[in-house]
Amino acid sequence: MRDSSRRALLAAAGTASATALAGCVDAALPGSGSDAAGESADDRVDRTGEATVAVAVGADNGFSFAPAHVRVDAGTTVVWEWTGKGGGHDVYAVDGSFASDLVAEEGHTFERTFEKPGTHEYVCTPHQTRGMRGSVEVASPDDD
Repeated sequence: MRDSSRRALLAAAGTASATALAGCVDAALPGSGSDAAGESADDRVDRTGEATVAVAVGADNGFSFAPAHVRVDAGTTVVWEWTGKGGGHDVYAVDGSFASDLVAEEGHTFERTFEKPGTHEYVCTPHQTRGMRGSVEVASPDDD
């Protein structure tokens, strides 16, 4: 192959690769490309009135949180507990405000007490492209 043909082929391949990867950019960034972790009001589990709320890590098929979206009162502690399914998981806040270690061991726990009203989104960084996302909505004291 002549040098100019080789350069043309490599340039075309580079352009095709860049185009193919462009659609993956949002999927590679924690929490990007979605609002409120894809939740709707119907997906949220109301746990207001409870001091502690448990969330399974690696639930169902091993690549989800259960419940994925919870509503709690300010001052509630959320405890994530690993099921041991789906390999290594973590709990990583989209805004970077909290993060657990990457763990595969069944029974491992990570907890956080939520004080600030609003929606706090999180993902499992290795499995977010598989939809492993969740949120904790902290009710405002003014909410009925």
